[in-house]
Amino acid sequence: MAPETLAELRDRSMTGNGRLPLSRFKVLDLTAHRAGPTCVRQLADWGADVIKIEAPNRINKDKGGIIGARHGFDFQNLHRNKRGLTLNLKSDEGKEVFFKLVEQSDVIVENYRSAVKHRLGIDYEPCAKVNSRIIYASIAGFGQDGPYGKRPGVDQIAQGLGGLMSVTGMPGQGPVRVGIPICDLTAGMFLAQAVLIALLDREVTGEGQWVHTSLLEAMIQMMDFQASRYLVKGDVPKQAGNNHPTSIPTGVFETADGHINIAASGQTLFQRFCKAAELDHLLEDSKFKESEGRSKNRDELNGLINDRIRQKASQYWVDLLNTDEVGVPCGPIYAVDQVFADPQVEHLKMSKTQRHPTLGDIKLVGQAINLTNTPEPEEFRMPVPELGEHTDSILTDLGYDADRIADLKSRDVV
Repeated sequence: MAPETLAELRDRSMTGNGRLPLSRFKVLDLTAHRAGPTCVRQLADWGADVIKIEAPNRINKDKGGIIGARHGFDFQNLHRNKRGLTLNLKSDEGKEVFFKLVEQSDVIVENYRSAVKHRLGIDYEPCAKVNSRIIYASIAGFGQDGPYGKRPGVDQIAQGLGGLMSVTGMPGQGPVRVGIPICDLTAGMFLAQAVLIALLDREVTGEGQWVHTSLLEAMIQMMDFQASRYLVKGDVPKQAGNNHPTSIPTGVFETADGHINIAASGQTLFQRFCKAAELDHLLEDSKFKESEGRSKNRDELNGLINDRIRQKASQYWVDLLNTDEVGVPCGPIYAVDQVFADPQVEHLKMSKTQRHPTLGDIKLVGQAINLTNTPEPEEFRMPVPELGEHTDSILTDLGYDADRIADLKSRDVV
């Protein structure tokens, strides 16, 4: 596939109603693994001109790393909608190219260990000297400084340190990891928010700034009501299994052919549920009549509900409880294949096509954000670039001629 020019890239940033909202911004992507790329994906999907910078092939020690091969599902989902440039940032000439790009860019995103960018000489301060409007965005494991600032950090370590594993799993089971890399994903989302906030602030001040977060900070913010429960009340949350820690009854219930989730907490929903499920007698039982009693006697209450729920199939309860008349939240518990076969998920278009020159048409996960005037395109604009795929065109735009580019390649500068 021939490298795209900047003009062609911008043309592909168009939707039926005009440009994608971030198409005026250029982003330099120094990220790897998952947290950093998650941030950049938010910017790339919404139209930013993203240049993914990687080491040249002969000195590239990270051939996909923990997210697998370049043509694998994970790499393809994380790094779409970018151009690719190889650059040796350990060389003076490589840094010269980098700072020329910084002059023209709006955002830099990196997730090195906190000390690496300083060692390379590409941290915020030298970048800001070249371009005072630059937004420099960083993710670390535990923060840019402090007692753990130099530690290596990955998602599961942050899940444990942030308290999530202590409240996940069945009571008494011991620590349980959440089934997705939640610290990586949320840190990336938070950093994307920080970038957008800083870009808005730049419109007022005319100046860029350094924005940063960490896996640990993201995890603690995501602990949310469990964290505030401790901070305000002094309660140390414990594992509650499939039950909601405080809203009762809310949890997993066995049906005649599987399991469903039911959320019937609060007086109004509990009354509606009991009447719909023909459990009216629970409303007169002093142990369950009020929320305090339901909390104290949760296991007994859940057992009585389960005795009734397992008499019918899952779909019966989902249909019944979600009617306008009953209005009690209830839903199936899917495997991933069932998720994407669900009619509501299909309606929401949460999987979109990526046309790939080698892999053919593949499906990737779409955005959860909906904009009415500038919607996400029906298909992803660009597949993951091959290593250095757009190096020649990017360097040409910077003023390098063919002989100079060939020389830089021969010496593994690009």
